[in-house]
Amino acid sequence: MFLSTSRTRKLHEPRNVWHSSWWSLKFFVFIVSMLVPFFFPPALIQLYGEVARVGAGIFLLLQLVSVIQFISWWNKYWMPDEKMKQICSLGLFTSTIFYIASFCGIGLMYSLYVPKLRCVLNIFFISWTLILLIVMMVVSLHSKVNRGLLSSGIMASYVVFLCWSAIRSEPATEKCSAQKQESGNSDWITILSFLIAICAVVMATFSTGIDSQSFQFRKDKAKEEDDIPYKYGFFHIIFSLGAMYFAMLFISWNLNNSATKWSMDVGWTSTWVKIINEWLAASIYLWTLISPVVRQAKVRNHEEGVQEANGSAIP
Repeated sequence: MFLSTSRTRKLHEPRNVWHSSWWSLKFFVFIVSMLVPFFFPPALIQLYGEVARVGAGIFLLLQLVSVIQFISWWNKYWMPDEKMKQICSLGLFTSTIFYIASFCGIGLMYSLYVPKLRCVLNIFFISWTLILLIVMMVVSLHSKVNRGLLSSGIMASYVVFLCWSAIRSEPATEKCSAQKQESGNSDWITILSFLIAICAVVMATFSTGIDSQSFQFRKDKAKEEDDIPYKYGFFHIIFSLGAMYFAMLFISWNLNNSATKWSMDVGWTSTWVKIINEWLAASIYLWTLISPVVRQAKVRNHEEGVQEANGSAIP
């Protein structure tokens, strides 16, 4: 789909019809594409697994950028405005809810996943998440940044969710593992996690796929009436990366996974992927807060330097 739609520009092009219709043929191709891999040699499947690891990592990075762009848009839409006091109040209420949920999540993780002081790794994960939460709040409220609490509150909830998801991915053999503590209810929790993962990945993939503008270094010219609403090629490549990410969830990012019982996204590799994803998310968000201030300072210093140079040149 990527190769056949990547150069589509106008709605009247045949490739737009191929992208938006022909469902019977697409369904047939879909069935064939599921059956054919059963006849592939193991070496080819292993090779695709290595490629899928990289593709899944790229998907996580693109998803982070898309999420942060959405948070920035949400915050900008609900920025304080005298003419929109109702929206401002709603934004303040929403940010309070997000922060309460974040701190409650931190406390809940301490109570559930740190049964002993020997659970050093879990203590580190949760404590570092708490530090990131506080740093994001302080930076967003700094007078030079002044972004308010809404964006940092949403980001704090997202970071806490990633930490919780990472701890839940720890192997059941570990003494501090959430999987071991939930062993009595593991079946329904696994099914529920699977359904939530399907919904989350599909929603994230779809929203990222139609959000190609967030990943452009230069803005396109104004759209015309017959232009396509989003870049079809980018949409399909994001879905292929999302499929690679889902493949990694099924095998817990381990190509040699030979678990006897079906499990999804459990293992130290999965844990560290999510923890690194959490740290990257917080770092990218903090950079989006700080970078405008840094740029303004550089511009100001440059202008002052030019003025000094012009002043010294005058006899």
